[in-house]
Amino acid sequence: MGKRSRAETVVVLLAGPTASGKSRLALDIATRRDGIVINADSMQVYRDLRVLSARPSSDEERAAPHRLYGHVSAAMRYSVGAWLNDVAHVLREARSAGQNTIVVGGTGLYFKALTGGLATVPAIPPTLRGELLAETADVDSRALHDRLTALDPEDAAAIRPSDRTRIVRALEVFTATGVSLAAWKNSAGAPPLIDPAHAERIVLTLDRAELHRRIAERADLMVRGGAIEEVRALLALGLSPELPAMKAIGVRELRGHLAGKISLEEATAAIKTETRRYAKRQMTWFRNQMGDWRVVDAGSALDLPGGPA
Repeated sequence: MGKRSRAETVVVLLAGPTASGKSRLALDIATRRDGIVINADSMQVYRDLRVLSARPSSDEERAAPHRLYGHVSAAMRYSVGAWLNDVAHVLREARSAGQNTIVVGGTGLYFKALTGGLATVPAIPPTLRGELLAETADVDSRALHDRLTALDPEDAAAIRPSDRTRIVRALEVFTATGVSLAAWKNSAGAPPLIDPAHAERIVLTLDRAELHRRIAERADLMVRGGAIEEVRALLALGLSPELPAMKAIGVRELRGHLAGKISLEEATAAIKTETRRYAKRQMTWFRNQMGDWRVVDAGSALDLPGGPA
């Protein structure tokens, strides 16, 4: 097959909740359309989280080119800005080679930045960051959320009181700039990397009972398939619990089991509960932020790019 021109290449953006089958569908599209699969999941970037993040298997990665999977150490604080830099490089390579691209994942902010751009928040002075971290180290997350609400109610309303990392980040930005993080994000920023008008944008949906069944089944498979060993290896690195990789679903639960605080059955049940909650948050984001994307039932590949004729 000859090299395609840029105008002939296909761009598919495929979002969906965890366990909806989007990775399998992305691979199917890639193999049918001679494409490359690009990761848009904030946990699948970490090489230390193959099992817990449900990264594609080695066989799947050999079936079609996969990029931005497991390319980051758990010791790194990876961000949407870092992902944008990385994905820009991959997209340039794919376009130059005339390859079709399938961007797949469950991190809504990645897709939003990809198609809408991302405002650049000024760098926070290291001294201020250090002072704020020291000042808040022993403060309860809900108390910090109350503090953020008093300073910056718009950001506080969008952040769960238990999400300490995002609360501290919002406090950092407001303290350093006097402008809310939400205002920075809404300001003009880097241009989008993909024009939404020139991409097939799909959000997978699935019957709730079936999604919950898949979540439970996958959690059981993870626990039997190496998740405990993966968490044990991760803990051996001695990383800060505030790093994003350490907050992956399953790390805290299996850490509790390894410490003898809960049984394996209790840890597995907790993983299923947290994953269901996460899937619900993902679907809420997709409805609110990606309302103009085509919604497709994940139980059918009908009328999808590269789907059955």
